[in-house]
Amino acid sequence: MSLSPNHSRRARPSLRQVASRALPCALPFIAALMLTACKMPVHTEASAPPSDPFMPAATQLLDNTQWQLVEWKQADGALRTVPGPANAGSHAGPITLDLSAATGQRRASGFSGCNRFTGTYTLKNGLLSFGPLAGTRMACIGPGGDIEGSFLDGLAHIARSGVQMRAPQSLILLLQNGDRLTFKHPDDAAAGTPPAQ
Repeated sequence: MSLSPNHSRRARPSLRQVASRALPCALPFIAALMLTACKMPVHTEASAPPSDPFMPAATQLLDNTQWQLVEWKQADGALRTVPGPANAGSHAGPITLDLSAATGQRRASGFSGCNRFTGTYTLKNGLLSFGPLAGTRMACIGPGGDIEGSFLDGLAHIARSGVQMRAPQSLILLLQNGDRLTFKHPDDAAAGTPPAQ
């Protein structure tokens, strides 16, 4: 049985006919989709979950930052005494870490509890590490003198480093012995903002 050319044209509607039949059905769907797009939930920075401080990209944000040690948690969970602000008549003060790339080279410096130190640092594959550090050689008695050797040794044995750039900003160093050092920006540390978890 053969079909006439007119019969085959009637069996296949034109694109214009299909569009004219489908458009009324599609309009409510398109309108609902547009309304949904307009009412997307808005997440404020405060309601967003904290970012993972151990993401390798976060470590690249450390150039030209300053930090103050606010907590030293040992592998067994015990907290070490961390020196605070200098007392009147004492040269002891908080342990600090300054990371500068201002000269085109990465230079670390700071106060280690009793003495000033300086050296180089690198940021590679999400890890902050330090080259040999040189320092002054003043002898100290008290919390600063007690912690200085361990602090400088810890900077030479960092297993992981993390950065939380959302307020309160923090730098976390996990040492090879399992200790965790938490730093904050000096302004946050002075204000007593608790360390980020």
